[in-house]
Amino acid sequence: MNTLNFARQIRATALQMVTRAKASHIGGALSIADIVAVLYGEVLQVQPEDPRWPSRDRFILSKGHCCTSVYAALALRNFLPLEELEHYAQDGSRLMSHISHKVPGVEFSTGSLGHGLPFGVGKALAAKRRAAAWRTFVLLSDGELDEGSNWEAIMFAAHHRLDNLVAIIDYNKLQSLGTNESTLRLEPLVDKFTAFGWAVREIDGHDHAALAAALNTVPWEAGKPSMLIAHTTKGKGVSFMENKVEWHYKSPNASQLAEALNEIGPTS
Repeated sequence: MNTLNFARQIRATALQMVTRAKASHIGGALSIADIVAVLYGEVLQVQPEDPRWPSRDRFILSKGHCCTSVYAALALRNFLPLEELEHYAQDGSRLMSHISHKVPGVEFSTGSLGHGLPFGVGKALAAKRRAAAWRTFVLLSDGELDEGSNWEAIMFAAHHRLDNLVAIIDYNKLQSLGTNESTLRLEPLVDKFTAFGWAVREIDGHDHAALAAALNTVPWEAGKPSMLIAHTTKGKGVSFMENKVEWHYKSPNASQLAEALNEIGPTS
């Protein structure tokens, strides 16, 4: 699959969904689009025609508020009809504004931050105890690392040598109301995860070749869970949204949508 074009399709679709619904969180949805495109385009072992295939890899979006990119990827991969995306965040729709397990291909509903990684750790432990080959991937936000539940899960995963677990940090340096640095400083992240017993790598989270090379070679160390720190730009791909904290909650209007889609470029 051409994951660069896939990422453009994800971005364009997510923008249309958020604009139509007058919803939020487009900045974070754009920052993870390349990660999601590489996961669903090259890495995850899944079967759209059988979303509950027992041997599938499990993917958990812990930053559930950025669900539009994952919903878009699932629809583009034929887990659900593309037309259903038009009902995103509407009354009665299963496409809720935080990711829902009612949607084919979604393993776990997330909304309150700090829940995805503990759940993923449990999945990885279950696979180990069953000697199953499938892997668990969890995508977290950087601001979400303010939650203590993540650090309990990080300790637990290393203690149980869960090298079938991969966590990815969307490290865009912004959270809901400001920068990470001004809210609760995270650095030195590599040193922290290393000290907790994880194998750690840092990459450009918009470099598809680097993402594929890292995610297709896990585990990087036998007996250790893998932590990929992906440096990203919030609002990536739309110049007037990039690194702007207000696009955590702001919804584009029609003219802004047109400008954004023009910047993203052709998607076919």
